[in-house]
Amino acid sequence: MKKLVHWKVFQMISTPWDASLALSLLKISFLTIFTGAYGGYPAGYTSPQAPAPVPQAAAYGEYPAQVYPAQSYAPPVATAAPVAAPNFFRSARGMLGYKCLHFDNVRALPPLKDPETFSLPAPIPQWPPGQGFGSGTINLGKLEVIQITDFEFIWRYRSTENNNKCISFYKPKGSLPKDFHCLGHYCQSDSHPLRGYLLAARDLVSSTEQEPALVKPLDFTPVWSSNDGYFWLPQPPEGYRSMGFVVTKSSKKPELNEVRCVRADLTDKCETHKLIVTAVSESLHVPLFIWFTRPSDRGMWGKGVSTGTFFCRTRLVSREQHLSISCLKNLDSGLHAMPNVDQIQALIQHYGPTLIFHPDETYLPSSVSWFFNNGAVLCQKNNPICELIDENGSNLPQGGSNDKQYWIDLPFDDDHVKRGNIESSKLYVHVKPALGGTFTDLVFWIFCPFNGPATLKLGLFDVSLISIGQHVCDWEHFTLRISNLSGELYSIYFSQHSGGEWIESHDLEFITGTNKALVYSSRHGHASFPKAGVYLQGSTTLGIGIRNDTARSDLVVDSSSQYEIVAAEYLSVVKEPPWLQYMREWGPKIVYDSTEEIEKLASRFPRTVGVTLGNVLRKLPMELSGEEGPTGPKEKNNWYGDERW
Repeated sequence: MKKLVHWKVFQMISTPWDASLALSLLKISFLTIFTGAYGGYPAGYTSPQAPAPVPQAAAYGEYPAQVYPAQSYAPPVATAAPVAAPNFFRSARGMLGYKCLHFDNVRALPPLKDPETFSLPAPIPQWPPGQGFGSGTINLGKLEVIQITDFEFIWRYRSTENNNKCISFYKPKGSLPKDFHCLGHYCQSDSHPLRGYLLAARDLVSSTEQEPALVKPLDFTPVWSSNDGYFWLPQPPEGYRSMGFVVTKSSKKPELNEVRCVRADLTDKCETHKLIVTAVSESLHVPLFIWFTRPSDRGMWGKGVSTGTFFCRTRLVSREQHLSISCLKNLDSGLHAMPNVDQIQALIQHYGPTLIFHPDETYLPSSVSWFFNNGAVLCQKNNPICELIDENGSNLPQGGSNDKQYWIDLPFDDDHVKRGNIESSKLYVHVKPALGGTFTDLVFWIFCPFNGPATLKLGLFDVSLISIGQHVCDWEHFTLRISNLSGELYSIYFSQHSGGEWIESHDLEFITGTNKALVYSSRHGHASFPKAGVYLQGSTTLGIGIRNDTARSDLVVDSSSQYEIVAAEYLSVVKEPPWLQYMREWGPKIVYDSTEEIEKLASRFPRTVGVTLGNVLRKLPMELSGEEGPTGPKEKNNWYGDERW
């Protein structure tokens, strides 16, 4: 089999181009034969498969890290390299396929330093006056909450297979302010600075009005233990819900005063969204799965409020399953903790990132008005005459939905318009509540008149795809998530071809001496990334996928000064521009068969490689095919909904 594949590769060599390609194919064919589709397993092993009920492979701990879903990205890589096979648990329990943490001999390991507490590079300014933004407390209707970031260490566990992999558990340090109570404990990896939070709550319900909002649990149920670490689930009275778990260093049950349970009508459903770790206790012979949690009801009008607690259990859980803990619900329709217009301006000017385009970028951004003023036209189905668009888009169809009857197109002489005009460009800002109004999302939209063709990476060789990826008009965005309790930037969402990722503030690259992060826009595709480098959308193990190249350059747009606030639905004073109400397509339908182009490309390679290549390319987002014109910001599902994470 090996000789057959290699012979087919060398049969293709007739030019230096083919010789270079052949070297890459030899590497790919070797990986395909000896490692399979996942690339990281030795001969004779098969990769663990995710059971159908669980929608995310991440819930399985070490489900192969080198396998990336269609809308996920590997970190920046210079060249593809095979990933080592996961270490399986050395016993019969290894058949589960989990890469677990072992807790035998924990006390014999050398002591570890506690992670440092993270703070933003620059001081946070005094915000302009308002109702409740940045005040430190938020009224949720029947509860008042504060944010706890000063923690007391409880317990740490460490993998004996990887001494650097540690998870620590914390509770609020010292006494809480009067009448405020803890709802559960917090955990995080020691691999990054201590940055999380817990919410503490105070009961605002009158004793004569109805049942109290907060009560002590009836008891604590043991969940799991290992050496001197014990996990407990509070047992609430009827009509109440637990908000989180409690961790102790003793087998003695926690005091009932340790946490409070919340009245059920003041809570909302939460879900797991990312597995933190899978831990194995040698004494119990059973793994413990620990997840981050988030409200199930998210988006602009979602009422779910994250408390900062984690979820754990000894069996896997799917996102659809009902959890034994809940999150809070904001019943205050006034959203008094959201920033006013003056505070929004101050936030943008203080946190606004600088957007950096690739030095070889051909298709730069422009303002919407520049695009309209330079000949953009409105086309209508069955009407051969196109109409020039006004500077602010006032003659565009308003409202409704994408009925496929209208689209925007470039002028006849379009090369100049395709290249954009970075001097005129600006970020269009949408301000909306997040996580039940406890956070503010500043969504920065950037407009480019044209999206260029994609580049395919095949091992060490790059192939420009003439059609795939091209389309008229491109709307991309990144989102800043800011705490309404403290006014601090917590994370940035980087949008990447129908998907994206949240990057916490401690992993961002800031302009020296400021709290302004850098956002890198990929060449031709304009996807957003947190660092300069090459991001492969596909299989890094096989070295096959779409390249997303980012790099430093002088082609920048400073969103802290070049911006326009275009929407803030919770405020009545922000007037939306007419072009924002255009819900149809911002580009024509491009008539070509991207599937045929993929098949032609795959057919040039040996069958083993061609099949793998075809499978990778078919999993890429339909957005890259460019067959339909893109819609505007308000037609995207994340306009009213949450980001895709």
